[in-house]
Amino acid sequence: MAKKSAVENNNRRMKMVSNKKDTRFGLQKVIRNRTISLDERVAMVHKLAEMPRNSSRVRVRNRCGLTGRPRGFYRKFGMSRIALRELASAGFLPGVTKASW
Repeated sequence: MAKKSAVENNNRRMKMVSNKKDTRFGLQKVIRNRTISLDERVAMVHKLAEMPRNSSRVRVRNRCGLTGRPRGFYRKFGMSRIALRELASAGFLPGVTKASW
C-alpha cells in the first residue's frame, strides 16, 4: 500500500487539473497563435506561469486503483502489475489467462 498522503496529493492534483483545464488550454492556444502581437503573447505566458503548478496535467502520476502503487502501472486495467496478477490468478479478470508456451 502506498502512503495515504501521496495518494491524496495525487487525487488533489487530478481535481485541480480538471478544474483549470479550460483556462490553461485557452492560454496555450493564445500563446501559440502567431497572428497576435508579441506583447500580448508574452502577457499570456506570464498568466500561464502564475497558475498553480499542480494544475498541469504532467504533474499527475498514474497510480494503481487498488493499492496506490505508482510503479508497474498498466493503463489498460488501471492497476499495478502486482494487483493485476493477484486478480488474474483468482479469476476475477475475464479474458486474462496465464501464459504457457
